[in-house]
Amino acid sequence: MNFRRMMAIAVVAAGGFWAVAAQAEETVAWWDFLGGGDGVRMKQMISDFNAAHAGKIKIDATTLEWGTPFYAKVQTSAAVGEAPDVMTYHASRIPLAVSQDILEEITADDMSKMGLSASDFAQTTMGAVTVDGKQYAVPLDTHPIVLYYNRVLLKKAGVLGDDGRPLGMKNKEEFTATLQKLKDAGVEFPLGSVTADGNFMYRTIYSLVCQQGGELLTGNEFLAGDNGKKLANALTVLQGWTKAGLQSTYTDYPATVALFTSGKAAMMINGVWEVPTMTDLAKQGKLFDWGAVEIPVIFDKPCTYADSHSFAIPKNKGKEISPDKRAAVLEVISWMDKHSLFWATAGHIPAYKPVTESAEYMAMQPNATYSTLTANMIFDPKSPKAGVAGPIFDIMSNYFVPTLNGEMDPGEAVKSIKEELNSM
Repeated sequence: MNFRRMMAIAVVAAGGFWAVAAQAEETVAWWDFLGGGDGVRMKQMISDFNAAHAGKIKIDATTLEWGTPFYAKVQTSAAVGEAPDVMTYHASRIPLAVSQDILEEITADDMSKMGLSASDFAQTTMGAVTVDGKQYAVPLDTHPIVLYYNRVLLKKAGVLGDDGRPLGMKNKEEFTATLQKLKDAGVEFPLGSVTADGNFMYRTIYSLVCQQGGELLTGNEFLAGDNGKKLANALTVLQGWTKAGLQSTYTDYPATVALFTSGKAAMMINGVWEVPTMTDLAKQGKLFDWGAVEIPVIFDKPCTYADSHSFAIPKNKGKEISPDKRAAVLEVISWMDKHSLFWATAGHIPAYKPVTESAEYMAMQPNATYSTLTANMIFDPKSPKAGVAGPIFDIMSNYFVPTLNGEMDPGEAVKSIKEELNSM
């Protein structure tokens, strides 16, 4: 067997590096949290990978419940050496994972073996998977919020530009006027927003804070200096739209999507992950002419909240990953990033620049239209308290819902949020 290992042949294909020895197929245990359209597409990518690596590497995939259950399972499993070999991970959760010591560092040597470099990714996205100068994951995508719109209703109200995009995207006054024109034209809900879920609305609100040059965390203090005022400004705008009947009130996530797809809402702020919903309905002839663009500039500059699905390697306590297994894991990650054009059909913006710069991606709509927002992104602050299903989301959510729906003063909400965040 030693002789056979010495005679192993390096096989290089499709940007891969997997060195194949005359030995048994390497099985890579994989966990993800991807459901719906995401899950369907990732299962196809896993199938394609396994077919391309038959007899060499096989992904054994398990899908777990999204959010807190997934991350709790990872933490407890890593502590007893039973976590998978590779897993999907939200970039926003990496600071917490690093504090828990449950992630392997992705080294410069790892990146070289994968045929990847930091310059292949947006600086903001790479920054999101890096803590204290060390990289802990490889980004697969960025998945921001965008503005979906119904071209038929916008054209009827006179607010559709010659380029097929909404008018009034440059400032608060213009966009509010666009919403008002839609209302005056008889549209029941000019804008559909998930106003019954503060965790979701955090994305919109944090985007508007960033548009003012604001941030949530400065050093160890939440909403320091004038950042509280900037949060209040964002809440005031959104509350104003609600009070004027320009935005849906107490609307949960499914209802928001239903308002838009039924034509009752002319526009909708939602994640790019709803693109498959729209494309599938359109293919069935059940949807109007629609589009999706970067959210409007309400304040001083364009900025959109985003997170990233990334690949991470768990640090299994008492169970060091073997060189062969690590090589297989790196090939999995490399292949997935380099074949992420198909992943873009889930609405996400591939993180790997050669994909988004390809002619195939440039022809993909509406993805190519809104992918320019990667130059204007903001991720969650680097804090173990931040991230998907984290305590920051929960605290702010408690105050966002009543404020957005006109039942709480924005200034009072910010005061309470600041007190609770800084008392954590």
